[in-house]
Amino acid sequence: MSQSVGNTALAYARVWHTVDANGRTLGKLAQRIALALMGKHKPIYDAGVDCGDYVTVTNARSVVVSGRKSEQKLYRHHTMWPGGLKEIPYDTMMEKKPDEIIRKAVSGMLPKNKLRDRRLARLHIFSDEKNPFEGNVLRRWEDGQTPGPQIPSPSLGFYKHQQTRTR
Repeated sequence: MSQSVGNTALAYARVWHTVDANGRTLGKLAQRIALALMGKHKPIYDAGVDCGDYVTVTNARSVVVSGRKSEQKLYRHHTMWPGGLKEIPYDTMMEKKPDEIIRKAVSGMLPKNKLRDRRLARLHIFSDEKNPFEGNVLRRWEDGQTPGPQIPSPSLGFYKHQQTRTR
């Protein structure tokens, strides 16, 4: 039996990403985090397979919302007692639990299926600069973008076989 690692095993390997949320818009940040947790940036993506990566978010306290959402946004949960609907404004939630704001936004952007809790377990959010998983991180999102597929450039000679006709 061969002991070599195949391409499929390497593709399923989980990579650690880190994101600095300082000054980032909440919705765009959550959407990109959800894509990395699902593994949609990988060529082997399948909706029924959990092939996503780990994501750590720092500076969750510095995330930004657009418009008047900071005044109008409410986070609701129910205690399951009669009359137990609790509403917490965005400002209060930002002071007490800034990590929950990003977690709820990412949770709303993940598919509502059995893999959702497993994917959210790979999301680690910290309200300040300190990241205890710094040694595991392989990729950083400097501009907030997930690493996309590599497109060969024409200057490298990949397109020499395509000659354009001139009349």
